[in-house]
Amino acid sequence: MARTRWQTLLVIAAALAAAVWIVLDSLYRRGTLPPRVSWAVAAVEVVIAAVVLTMGWTVRQYLQGKRPSLDPIRAARTAVLAKAACYTGAVLLGWYGGQALLFVSNLDGPGNGGRAGAAAIAAGGALLLAVAGLVVEWFCRIPPPEDEKHAAAHDGTPSAS
Repeated sequence: MARTRWQTLLVIAAALAAAVWIVLDSLYRRGTLPPRVSWAVAAVEVVIAAVVLTMGWTVRQYLQGKRPSLDPIRAARTAVLAKAACYTGAVLLGWYGGQALLFVSNLDGPGNGGRAGAAAIAAGGALLLAVAGLVVEWFCRIPPPEDEKHAAAHDGTPSAS
């Protein structure tokens, strides 16, 4: 499984934020407001990021020889969870970032300052989730076997990593 590139996540978040802002701005001009973003959204995102980091830390400790055993299925699930956290964080960053842009660009409306703050905090939690996913993907990388490193050094071909 290839590692997720942060540039890909950035493109997803930016494109989705722009699309959300365009659609919600058009609805806002017609008098429709999206539902309020709960402040608890960011708390849930932070808790999920902490769970992902904790699971990733277990895999890292095993790979460094500081943990005696680890179920291979658990390690694989951790890697998949990390990838899911990356993409979920990017999508949520775009969604809440687009809402924050909408309310910041329309601060003259009643209550829009609070709505912009809540959406911005939720976007920050989503960013934290995406970063946690990237870090745990890095924790879960397995070095190539010694014989592949040795063979690559002698024939000039790059080793797989």
